[in-house]
Amino acid sequence: MNPLSILIAPSGLKESLEPDEAAVCIEKGIRRVIDSESAFIRRVPVHDGGEGFCRALVAAKHGEVRHIPVMGPDRKQILSHYGVIGEDKRTAVLDMASAAGLRLVPRDCRDPTMTTSYGVGQLIAAALDAGCTKIIVGCGDSGTSDGGVGMLQALGVRFLDKHGAVLPIAAGGGSVLNLDKICLRDLHPRLGDVLSGDRPISIEAVCNIENILCGQGGVAQVYGPQKGATQEQVELLSKAMDKLARAARPTIGYDMSTTPGSGASGGLGAGLLVLGAKLRPRAAAIDEHFQLQEVLNHPWDIVFTAEGALDHQSTKGKMTGEIARRARAQGAYVIALVGTIGKSANSVYGDGVSAFTSILDSPISLRDAMDQAAGLLTCAAERTMRVVLVGLRLNLRDTAHNPLSRAKTYGDEPQPVLVSGRNGTHESQSNYSNGIKPINDLGSYLGQLSHDQPHTSAQRQRLELESKLRITPLPKGTMRIIDMNTHTHHAAFSKRRSASPSGHLLNSSHY
Repeated sequence: MNPLSILIAPSGLKESLEPDEAAVCIEKGIRRVIDSESAFIRRVPVHDGGEGFCRALVAAKHGEVRHIPVMGPDRKQILSHYGVIGEDKRTAVLDMASAAGLRLVPRDCRDPTMTTSYGVGQLIAAALDAGCTKIIVGCGDSGTSDGGVGMLQALGVRFLDKHGAVLPIAAGGGSVLNLDKICLRDLHPRLGDVLSGDRPISIEAVCNIENILCGQGGVAQVYGPQKGATQEQVELLSKAMDKLARAARPTIGYDMSTTPGSGASGGLGAGLLVLGAKLRPRAAAIDEHFQLQEVLNHPWDIVFTAEGALDHQSTKGKMTGEIARRARAQGAYVIALVGTIGKSANSVYGDGVSAFTSILDSPISLRDAMDQAAGLLTCAAERTMRVVLVGLRLNLRDTAHNPLSRAKTYGDEPQPVLVSGRNGTHESQSNYSNGIKPINDLGSYLGQLSHDQPHTSAQRQRLELESKLRITPLPKGTMRIIDMNTHTHHAAFSKRRSASPSGHLLNSSHY
């Protein structure tokens, strides 16, 4: 009998666990409940452009990681990195979070009007100086809201106020409020002429394409508070992003205020558009680089995912929603383990998530929750898997709702069906009363049901899932009879055997 097939595909918990770490925790929790005979588990961490994206892609492509010092989001020097992949090592990959991520900003110093993406530009410059001709930038988990201005300054772009004075370097999103014009005269020489389109370098951004730069749905309004902005600062940053969009229009030839992806990573997407970058939806890029769709095409029974917060934004360009939609389309049940449950989280049910739960098990501070995330996630995975198994066992125990009640009938009236223990000794059908059909085990019986009579897609999925639970062998010569007329079951003996009719219907290992 086939074991349960479980995919673990988390996108990580911001500032706490990277996708790889989250996947290990979830598997550890599940394995406390079911062993390898009962469940096949595969871990596929989903690196969506945020923390860990560079290292994951380098590992997948057998590339090389290079470390360099850069300016962090709080303008202090940090050690960051970028990677090179491909046979000629001419493709660079980086995640902006390694130079300007929220994790790098001390919690008591978070002011998105001041944090800068300058270090991201330094990583790009280092890749250009190393001879790279293609640069892949992962956008996610940012700690900045400067519209990519800091990144562009590191690449030689100058930003001028209405008097022609140059705006201060790496001064954060608040300084953009004084922006009037953009000057590309001193742009890094290897970037070519972005105005003429003569570009020897290609830049690709992996980002949440749903994020826009300006307006009520703009990056400052939606994500500013997550980065520590007060309402007053949110309004200031919104006006600053409006200024950036207006100043960039003569340079790029269009209004990017609502261009898909322009608001990614605190507006870094907008800065990349100034460089002529191609902004790609996360899902498409992850499919190409990590073959996600190929993984999801496997007939999984359950898919576990995880993220820091679940709310109405979770299915708008984020990988949690993308995984849920794709997995559900393949017939899998999707369970999300999350740090916090936010506003309108129930909306995710319509996008493929079957169930979700918080990993928190008691009142706890945010700092403590982040520090204890690994243990909390592991225990949450264990609790959730136990609940899943309870549901499956109840579904089989309650014969009024048992899938066996949909058995194929013999003759004009519903007839009882015999299901024996796996090690039971069977007699031929002629040894039993009319209409009792011997079946080797519940799994093969459910498989026969799926084949013999039509079911809805949901019914077939449930039959297949339930069939993978193991059956406790009954003593030799003992059989369990399911009576479809009375919806009851009882043990019986074969004519040539005698044994105690004991034994449970189901045995879930370790449960």
